[in-house]
Order: sequence, then structure tokens, then C-alpha cells
Amino acid sequence: MDDMVSIHAAKTHLSRLLARVEAGEVITIARGRTPIAKLVPIASKAKREFGAMRGQITIGPEFFEPLPEDELARWDQ
Repeated sequence: MDDMVSIHAAKTHLSRLLARVEAGEVITIARGRTPIAKLVPIASKAKREFGAMRGQITIGPEFFEPLPEDELARWDQ
């Protein structure tokens, strides 16, 4: 369950609260007994794996053929 802290406690102990959030906790900040905000950890970006799409994409032999003259002329414009 989320831990609830007052605004005053959040201002006083922000560094400690952020350390707890980094560890995976969710902290709710309340004005009196009314929750007004949540401190939540940001989802970390997954590392990209080299070759993860291997075998899922193919390039046909036509990719390596020279472009037609009319298309080459459009590139020179």
C-alpha cells in the first residue's frame, strides 16, 4: 500500500522520499487527509538488444539493383 505523508513532511524529507521512490515505493502527498499528489518511480527504458529483429525482416534482391534513371534524376534536383 502507498505511504501517505503531509506536504510539510514531503518538503522536509524530500531526499529520503525520493530514495524510497527509487527503490520502487509509491509515496502519496496529502494536504490534511486529502491526497493531492503521488511520487512514483519513472519506468526505466529497456536496453535495446542488437539483432533483436533478426529473422523478422527481409530485404529482397531488388533492393540492391540500381535505381531507374528517372528516379536518379529526381534525387539530383
